[in-house]
Amino acid sequence: MLAWAVVTALPLIWAVMSSLKTDEEILNHPWSPPASPQFENWARAWTTASIGRYFFNSLIVVGGALLLTMLLGSLVAYAVARYQFRGNRLVYYTFVAAMFFPVFLALVPLFFVVRQLGLLGTYPGLILVYTAYAVPFTVFFLHSFFRTLPTEVAEAAFLDGCSHGAVFFRVMLPLARPGLVAVGVFNFLGLWNQYLLPLVLNPDPDRYVLAQGLAALSVSQGYDSDWSGLFAGLTIAMLPVLVAYVAFQRHIRAGMTAGAVR
Repeated sequence: MLAWAVVTALPLIWAVMSSLKTDEEILNHPWSPPASPQFENWARAWTTASIGRYFFNSLIVVGGALLLTMLLGSLVAYAVARYQFRGNRLVYYTFVAAMFFPVFLALVPLFFVVRQLGLLGTYPGLILVYTAYAVPFTVFFLHSFFRTLPTEVAEAAFLDGCSHGAVFFRVMLPLARPGLVAVGVFNFLGLWNQYLLPLVLNPDPDRYVLAQGLAALSVSQGYDSDWSGLFAGLTIAMLPVLVAYVAFQRHIRAGMTAGAVR
């Protein structure tokens, strides 16, 4: 574990240090800490390199997709886990099978469908595609979690006059909070780093998400030899992911273990 921690942490630390150096320091002293932290590199990447615009585009797309994914995924997982109906297993295994379908095989038909709907290069188009991409994993993850929740609590709520919707939103969802947080963080990490889908479905440079913006930045800053600005942009892109994991790591562990035992 110590070796894995070193392998994982060293590239992150090196990228952060490089973002605070001058170009000369990056090329001549790549492993030494910065002599004087250059925080203006971050400001230059945020404004001149348009990382700020790409960052807010990603917030809009990932935030909207995450809300839809958690709502639809939890509804489907709860219905399949707690209610017996004809086709129950078929619905569940359809979502499980969708997890194994390579997304690049659907890129061409997906492109034409989104274009015919008039959503190519728009926020709603990306949000809907991201949601469809993330819902199968959400259903798979939450299905086993909802099955572990006590049936007696739901029955008591029904006896008190709650409808099925009220039981789900007012009783079962709060009980499922560890699982919701865990799968929410996993979805956030996957959608935030998504590059293939926006590359095909988002040709408008003004609506580039962060992954597209970083790819464009790596090309432009490489020709300009602005390596400090490139590392600053990479660090800005990493920060939300690191903050999300550090903030919710206990919930992730709780969610993973709670859904594993019945």
